[in-house]
Amino acid sequence: MSSEQSDQQSASQSCSSHMMKTTKRGRPYLKDTLDLFATLIVSLQLTTHKQYFRTFANSFTTDEAAHNLASLKFSQSNRGPDPRDKSRIVTTTTTTTFSMTRDMAKAMCQHFMDARLIENAADQGSNVFKDRGTYVLTPKGLHVLERFISKNGINSDHLQPVFASQPICIKLLHLERRAADDEIIVTQSVITALFRRFVGRQANYPAPHSAPLDPFQEYQERSKGIQLSNVQDKSNIPGKGIVTHKYCFLAVNALEWLCDFTSVVGREEAAEMAAQFVRFGLITLVSDKRKNNDSAIIFTVRGSAPGGNSPVSPHGEFRCTAKAIYKITEEGKRIAQWDESTPSPVSSTANLHGDRASLDSAAVETGSKSGAEAAVNAADAKIHRRISMAEKLHASYEAGEKKGNVKSNMDRLNYILEEPSYRGLFRDFLKANFCEENLAFWLDVEDFKRKFNTTSSAQATAPARGSRSTPGQVAMERHHEALIQTALQIYHKYLAPSSQHELNIDHGLRLDLAGYLGEVITNLHGQSFDGQVNPSHFNATQLQMLIKLYSRIQTHVLRLMATDSLPKVRARILLFAMLLTCRI
Repeated sequence: MSSEQSDQQSASQSCSSHMMKTTKRGRPYLKDTLDLFATLIVSLQLTTHKQYFRTFANSFTTDEAAHNLASLKFSQSNRGPDPRDKSRIVTTTTTTTFSMTRDMAKAMCQHFMDARLIENAADQGSNVFKDRGTYVLTPKGLHVLERFISKNGINSDHLQPVFASQPICIKLLHLERRAADDEIIVTQSVITALFRRFVGRQANYPAPHSAPLDPFQEYQERSKGIQLSNVQDKSNIPGKGIVTHKYCFLAVNALEWLCDFTSVVGREEAAEMAAQFVRFGLITLVSDKRKNNDSAIIFTVRGSAPGGNSPVSPHGEFRCTAKAIYKITEEGKRIAQWDESTPSPVSSTANLHGDRASLDSAAVETGSKSGAEAAVNAADAKIHRRISMAEKLHASYEAGEKKGNVKSNMDRLNYILEEPSYRGLFRDFLKANFCEENLAFWLDVEDFKRKFNTTSSAQATAPARGSRSTPGQVAMERHHEALIQTALQIYHKYLAPSSQHELNIDHGLRLDLAGYLGEVITNLHGQSFDGQVNPSHFNATQLQMLIKLYSRIQTHVLRLMATDSLPKVRARILLFAMLLTCRI
């Protein structure tokens, strides 16, 4: 593995190589695994491939992955002030080269499969990376890829069809790890947070569907939490006959869920987390009806127990067999903090070894009513869902005020902007009131500033011989041109006279911006500034100055939203909450 650095003043090169760190289990550290995975995907051209008389869009083959991993270059360029001259901007480019044999590349791809980042397109149930296979990204893999692209400022235009056509994991639970050995840090608070995500906000009893679900719908249903059902089994108490166990799930389904929706890197780690659920008294074994000659993999974890009446045990074991069934305990339901309105499972039961057809009471009630009445109820449900989001936002304000964390409208606004779900709700409100341009400008400038600071590229081919430019330098030149286009697009969209979404900003700010652009254009072309800016050879220092001006305007529109738009939102929320309480 080698790296080389260069900046605008002088070009210097340094090389070093080292083996990728591995854990005691023999797998690479999680961060290295995710970075190498994302670098590989960015370097690939995900196209349509055929296998077994079927076509798979946005896929890649074993040969393509092995070829790229044989010589994979990742270049990252960072901008910053020159230590010798703070008024100038320098660019530092670091190029990392991964090199491995075909067998090593296949072993690395197997780690990607174990971590549920990719899956076999033709056989999604297969957990083995095959020598001749076609593979696609999983929703978890897309989540990791999106974070990597956003963090490193990579141009991902060639990946947009993938993001647009496949479901992506929105809420991936990242588990903290020890730096020394990359093992998950296990504490009661960590297990509690993981378990609440595992079981969801409400018991996830899947409702029946007349038509098969598409991949987006199916993934959305699974993301709500592990899917549950009722199981009938013989009682261990003599004379009691058949008993019904509620809130049950298959052990293998639990492992799949943990691999898909958390940062665990394989079934071993998933089984250890499930064994911790058993140790903390959150789930318990219902039955394991495997045959005597069937092999069983049992994971056991140990830890300290507080003693007394605590449900925590000194050890817990989880059976990873196809027939093992677990259920959520009373302690688990208490920790889950399910709402009192959580629909309880209906009396009809389901066998987890066959088709699961559990219904929740709400679904049964809706199905028994007339079409007109059901339509009214459906409309009511939409209204209640919308109001509940508003109430949730209001509750967040109130909770923050009680804790002393939220003291002003500016604090509340910053909190909303940091939370994607609340930010979307706020944007919908602004759009309805025809003042969305302030928030849109703020978001566009934030994205522009992030792209200015860092840019990266990944490719599997070496630069042409005789070329003095490294891949990182070429990528930075291309990126610099795109930055100029973005800066001018922001100006023409929000700040130019009579622009489509012209902002209502302070006159002094507008004069400062016009004065700076006039100075740049006059120096470049010797012409006076007429309010319109065309693409020109802006250097990095000029772009940074433009960012500073945009940041000042950002502060202005942020203050405007905090003092004008946010109070209107809060008043609307309080009105909705009052109407809901009064049932008007």
